[in-house]
Amino acid sequence: MFANFLIGLREGLEASLVVGILVAYLVKTERRHLLSRVWIGVGVAIVVSLAFGALLTLGPQGLSFEAQEAIGGILSIVAVGLITWMIFWMAKNARALKGELEGSMERAISVGSGAVVAMALLAVGREGLETALFLWAGIQSAGSTAQPVIGALLGLGAAVVLGVLIYRGAIRLNLRVFFQWTGVFLIVVAAGVLAYGVHDLQEAGILPGLNTLAWDVSTTIPPTSVGGTFLKAIFNFSPQTTVLQAVAYVAYLVPVMFFFVRTAFASGPRTSSPAPSALTSA
Repeated sequence: MFANFLIGLREGLEASLVVGILVAYLVKTERRHLLSRVWIGVGVAIVVSLAFGALLTLGPQGLSFEAQEAIGGILSIVAVGLITWMIFWMAKNARALKGELEGSMERAISVGSGAVVAMALLAVGREGLETALFLWAGIQSAGSTAQPVIGALLGLGAAVVLGVLIYRGAIRLNLRVFFQWTGVFLIVVAAGVLAYGVHDLQEAGILPGLNTLAWDVSTTIPPTSVGGTFLKAIFNFSPQTTVLQAVAYVAYLVPVMFFFVRTAFASGPRTSSPAPSALTSA
């Protein structure tokens, strides 16, 4: 539940910041009449993201077990790739995000109000599709209970509240530190999702080694025990792990964590990021 809460919080806060920057720029440049166009684009992006999530959930139903496992494994690996790209992209380009969005908005305004809708749709829709895919993969790997879904919804709700408070200047959040440490945790989560995807592909018969276990501690840490549930929710730990799962987990976690820490924790300014409302000042 906590892992999906953090995914929802981080991804939702990114989308909230994007919306806040676009709205603040229109207010600053005295183009409030275009705000409705931005909200139309945001609304369409939310609908598309929800539809994508529904497609991921309902689409494979009715297929054979092997086909469902194959689709789940492939999508889990795709989700890991996207979340890894997003984490590194944010670490490198977070400081330039405001300027890029404002430049894109200015170009869209010069084209017409329809382009403003499209620009908002694309900016928020990218975040929404990434969020839907990674939340789906995280929820699938965490199990079929309602807790992962509740955690994801709570994280998204908290992100919206934080986004509004930051925009209004009610709070100041050091976004650099926030994205650094949530990035570290998400890499751990992504490694677990990757291992889960590998197991799905093994069950589908695409990858070998389904019965070749690296360890089996199910008697010591039963999956339904408090410890097993905690490890599953946070680290996607499986008491029965195949050799290929373990290799994939380590092969992803170690180098990705090394390069991310070297990139994201490089020396630089550590001041709190300005709230979008501060963008209206000179």
